[in-house]
Amino acid sequence: MSGVVRLGWRLGAAAARGRAGRPLSQAPAAGDEVGGAQGGGSGSGSREAVERLVRAHPVVVFMKGSPAQPLCGFSNAVVQILRLHGVEDYRAHDVLQDPELRQGIKNYSNWPTIPQVYLNGEFVGGCDILLQMHQNGDLVEELKKLGIRSALLDAEKDQDKK
Repeated sequence: MSGVVRLGWRLGAAAARGRAGRPLSQAPAAGDEVGGAQGGGSGSGSREAVERLVRAHPVVVFMKGSPAQPLCGFSNAVVQILRLHGVEDYRAHDVLQDPELRQGIKNYSNWPTIPQVYLNGEFVGGCDILLQMHQNGDLVEELKKLGIRSALLDAEKDQDKK
């Protein structure tokens, strides 16, 4: 990762992985744990462990708290933006529960703040970038590349019918 903020960013050409995600209210599935040591003695903050997490699902958010109970305004804003677009199937990792992961994700992205959003394994940015993408319509397009239809498109159609 170059760590360069790209306002005119793009996702890699790799196709989105399967959509076998779980509802946000469920605990992580086996192999999704973020705490403790994982494979080869690497901790939850190791580059390898973080890489597995960001690639485990098409939409991944590292945040403070959970989608049901965000613990900072910026994490809440990211959850609300995703909710506006109807994105409910995503992986959220609470960095407050794992200090190693909290530092590891910052090192991985070379980005100092939380939340961090990943689409198709690629770092998008934090709350400010996601908000900008929402406002200028780029988020609708990027979700479409992942096979996710933004709920805002349906809302616009309903408005046009009135």
